[in-house]
Amino acid sequence: MSKNLGITLGLIMVAVIGAGLLMALDGRDGATGSPSAPTAPAGQDPTAAPAPPTAPAELLVRENSRYLDRVEESPVTVVEFLDFECEACRAQFPVMERIREDYDGRINMVVRYFPLPGHTNSEPAAAAVEAAAQQGALEEMYVRMYETQAEWGESRESRAEVFVGFAEDLDLDTGEFVRTMESAETRERVASDFEDGVALGVQGTPTIFVNGHLAPSMPDYEVLASMIDAELAE
Repeated sequence: MSKNLGITLGLIMVAVIGAGLLMALDGRDGATGSPSAPTAPAGQDPTAAPAPPTAPAELLVRENSRYLDRVEESPVTVVEFLDFECEACRAQFPVMERIREDYDGRINMVVRYFPLPGHTNSEPAAAAVEAAAQQGALEEMYVRMYETQAEWGESRESRAEVFVGFAEDLDLDTGEFVRTMESAETRERVASDFEDGVALGVQGTPTIFVNGHLAPSMPDYEVLASMIDAELAE
């Protein structure tokens, strides 16, 4: 065999072996059970993130939860975990009031107490609102807290006497109001709302759910209205 012929045959053998390896690798990649990229269902964007699960209804609204608006047959419930001393909640307040006005008679609006530990008067304010609610003045005290937040918020000292003054202005039984506001039962009531919020993953206020769907942080009117409209249309 000539030297040139031997070299030629060697090159051919290398090419054949290489082609065989490529075919084997290709076949292995296409074999059943091999790792592969997931295929999105028809009509679904394969890059879209999965929809987050809805929050458990039993944690969102309890039998003793406070309704600003209650419509027995409404298919939509908006739940807000709030802190009356929180400036962000104060900023969100006009949006929530506009939603209440525009969807009056069509949706439920529930408030849950979520007093943040860094606010000295957030828990007393929640207790004051609960005490007012027990005398049928939930909405009046809820509104008063936000309208006057600049007067008592961010104080390092208790402003409970300010809240008693609010009760007097609203013609509530102030003796009963004070007893309720300072009672262990009311503290436990506020704490139970906070614990439900923690269980739902609430980390700050305001945190808002529409039929269990978590709204974006500080949602504007258009965002909340869009979420509500989508639920009403179902």
